[in-house]
Amino acid sequence: MNEKDLTLIEKKNRKYARLAFEKLNEQNAFTLIEMLIVLFIISLLLLLVIPNLGKQQQTIQKKGCTALQKMVQSSVEAYRLDNEQLPESLSVLKEQDYITTYKCNNKVELLYDKANGTVSIP
Repeated sequence: MNEKDLTLIEKKNRKYARLAFEKLNEQNAFTLIEMLIVLFIISLLLLLVIPNLGKQQQTIQKKGCTALQKMVQSSVEAYRLDNEQLPESLSVLKEQDYITTYKCNNKVELLYDKANGTVSIP
């Protein structure tokens, strides 16, 4: 092969490399419209999800308070069995280590009816 043949081969290789590069750029590039559509879809999904997070938080707090109410009611019964009388208040249960708290996560205190020994949520 002579020098002239090598230059022709190099020119052809450069031409094919440039064409391949241009074709690759055309296939893999996002247009601005496509990018905006993707961002729009993501924002719509976020708008659907974010309000539900607040509702779930309220549900979690409500269920946690209900669970605490049932646990304190069980402790009232345990106190009654141990002492053969109902406690005067929920603070008596706390002082004697039957319970650790009688306040829900939202700082609401449970109500106690000494007459019948029931614990309720306000």
